Amino acid sequence: MTRSMTAFTRQETQGEWGSLVWEIRSVNHRYLEPHLRLPDSLRELEGSLREKLRQSLSRGKVECTLRFVPETQQQTLSVDRQYAAQLVAAAQELGQMISDRQPINPLEVLRWPGVLLESELDMDAVKKSAMKLFNTALDDLAQGRGREGAELALLIAQRLDSIEQVVAQVRGRLPEILQAQRNNLRNRLTELRAELDETRIEQEIALLAQKADVDEELDRLSTHVQEVRRVLKQKDPIGRRLDFLMQELNREANTLSSKSIVADTTQCAVELKVLIEQMREQIQNIE
Repeated sequence: MTRSMTAFTRQETQGEWGSLVWEIRSVNHRYLEPHLRLPDSLRELEGSLREKLRQSLSRGKVECTLRFVPETQQQTLSVDRQYAAQLVAAAQELGQMISDRQPINPLEVLRWPGVLLESELDMDAVKKSAMKLFNTALDDLAQGRGREGAELALLIAQRLDSIEQVVAQVRGRLPEILQAQRNNLRNRLTELRAELDETRIEQEIALLAQKADVDEELDRLSTHVQEVRRVLKQKDPIGRRLDFLMQELNREANTLSSKSIVADTTQCAVELKVLIEQMREQIQNIE
C-alpha cells in the first residue's frame, strides 16, 4: 500500500481528571524525525511515545503535541477525621485550663493545616488515557497517509501509462526513421554526383543504424515501468526505492535523447523526462 508522508490528525478525550488533546502533523522527510511537546507532568511518557512512533512510521518529520487541562472545578475536599478529633480534644483540654472558656469554632479547626484533604489527580489514569489516545491518533494519521498515498499512486500510474505510450510510439517509428535516413544519405550522395559504392553506403548506413539504435533504452524504460508498478503494490515503505527507479528512468530518457537523429524522437525524449520529473516530485511525499 502506497502511503504519503503528509497528514494531520487531532484527537480529544475527557475524563474525571480533565481533558487531553493530541495533535500530530506529518510532512515529508528523508528519515523519521519525531518532535514531541508534552506537559511536564507527562514528560515520562516520551520514551514510550517515541518507540510507538518508530513501530508505526518509517519516514517523515512528525510533530506531536499533547495538551492536558486538569479538571479543577470537580475537586472535592475531605476531612481527616482522626486528625481533626485529636485537634478538638487538644482544644478542649486547653479550654479546661483557661478560666474564660470559649466554644470551639469548627471553622477554626478546618483552617488548621492538615485537617482538610484535597483530592489529588490520578496521574496514572491520565497517562494511560494519554497513551490510548495517542494510539488512536496514530491510527487516524496512518489512515490519512494511506488515503493520500492511494491518490499519489493513481497519479503515478497515469504517468506510467503515458510513458508506455511514448515508448511504443518511438519503437513503432524506428524502422521508418532508419529507412528515411538511408534515403537521405543516398540522395545527398546523388546530389554530390559521387560514385556510389554500395559497400561504403551500407557501412555508413550500418554505423548510422548503430548510433540510432535505442532498442536497449526502450527495453529498459519498459522494464523500469513494470518495476515501478510492482513496487507500488508492496506493503513496505517504498519511497526510496521509487526515487531510485526515477533516477534510472531519467538516465534512459537522457540516453534516448542523445541518440536521437530526428526531431520527433528528441521531442519524445523531452516528453519522457517531463513525465519522469512529475512522478519524481510526487514520490518525494511517499513513505
